[in-house]
Amino acid sequence: MQNLAINPERLWDELMETAQIGGNEKGGICRLTLTDLDRQVRDWFRARCEGLGMTVTVDDMGVQYARRAGQRNDIPPIALGSHLDTQPTGGKFDGCLGVLGALEAVRTLVEAGYETYAPIEIINWTNEEGSRFAPAMVASGVFAGAFTREHAAGIKDVEGITMGDALETIGYRGAEPCGQHPLTAFFELHIEQGPLLEAEDKQVGVVTGVQGMRWYEVRVTGQSAHTGATPMHLRKNALTGAARLMDRIEHIAHAHAPLAVGSVGFVEVKPNSRNVVPGEVFFTVDFRHPEASVLDQMEQLLVASLGEICDPLKLSTRMEKIWDNPPVRFDAECIEAVRYGIQQSGFTSRDIVSGAGHDAAYVSRVAPTTMIFVPCREGISHNEAEYSSKEQCAAGAQVLMQAILEYDRRLAEKGAG
Repeated sequence: MQNLAINPERLWDELMETAQIGGNEKGGICRLTLTDLDRQVRDWFRARCEGLGMTVTVDDMGVQYARRAGQRNDIPPIALGSHLDTQPTGGKFDGCLGVLGALEAVRTLVEAGYETYAPIEIINWTNEEGSRFAPAMVASGVFAGAFTREHAAGIKDVEGITMGDALETIGYRGAEPCGQHPLTAFFELHIEQGPLLEAEDKQVGVVTGVQGMRWYEVRVTGQSAHTGATPMHLRKNALTGAARLMDRIEHIAHAHAPLAVGSVGFVEVKPNSRNVVPGEVFFTVDFRHPEASVLDQMEQLLVASLGEICDPLKLSTRMEKIWDNPPVRFDAECIEAVRYGIQQSGFTSRDIVSGAGHDAAYVSRVAPTTMIFVPCREGISHNEAEYSSKEQCAAGAQVLMQAILEYDRRLAEKGAG
């Protein structure tokens, strides 16, 4: 296992090649889930895997599973992968590195003629980003039982298209029910999407868990009126209330620093006219913290703020929690395998809790799971400026390969025993 090495040039070339599918003039990617561009990159991935002799199947949430047989094909596979969909202003590495790094790891095994004990699968999860169909990580959520298939298929985008219809349109709604695909373990390689590894000059992050996340949708309703003819004291300005709530959300997050974060990421103002007092504002809230008890406190403060701020302004409010992803602690044996891979590869590392959500968080509910992080420049992600070097990407893929081989070796020892 020590002399097996992935090909950094080939991995980098494929990252740059797939970045052209949905690539934009700023150097990033807009490849929203279940669009024709997503279909194109899925087709590319399937062709590459089949070229390695792998068998590719698809479930009814569009999740792709590319399997390489092992010595014991009667046991569930060791899986590795991530996602190929992007944000509207996405970069070249978020998600893509996890899938293509896994592809490079398996290709290295194929070229070396290395036969694993367990089957190995590369997974491309559907709608990890949640930028078209909210919330995020829908398919892995169905896989883990957090959402029903019926609920997920009925989620609509801003144009009213359901996720189920979008799957049919691009030809990626498979027959296998999502969630009926057992795994022995799952490893996900990803860029950090934060600044810690770069700041501490560490090459690899050992991800021990994922912080809890909650998403809310808030609607503030007042009354639209002419801006010139309506006196200030008689207005029911929904935007005034929404703006004060957004400021309060910032204060709530700061009050629970340094680990808490909170933000408003999407705002819709109606009627959104220059000379009309806004009658309705819709916005989203994202709270995150490693402890569920702290998230409870933040949520209670948000609920109290609705009435405290909006009642004096004669505004009505409605809030819905659309996503509650509890804090996650990853599997100890999977983490040990990653540490082994780092040691074998000679890289520096540090433990880290992920601040962003990932498919691995849901998969950990039904299979032993962990993640591997590599640095990204200045911690920037969900942005065209997102960047990891060829060497950093290669380091992650090398550790990923060594980790799954170590996990496979331990599995074989247990089987032999």
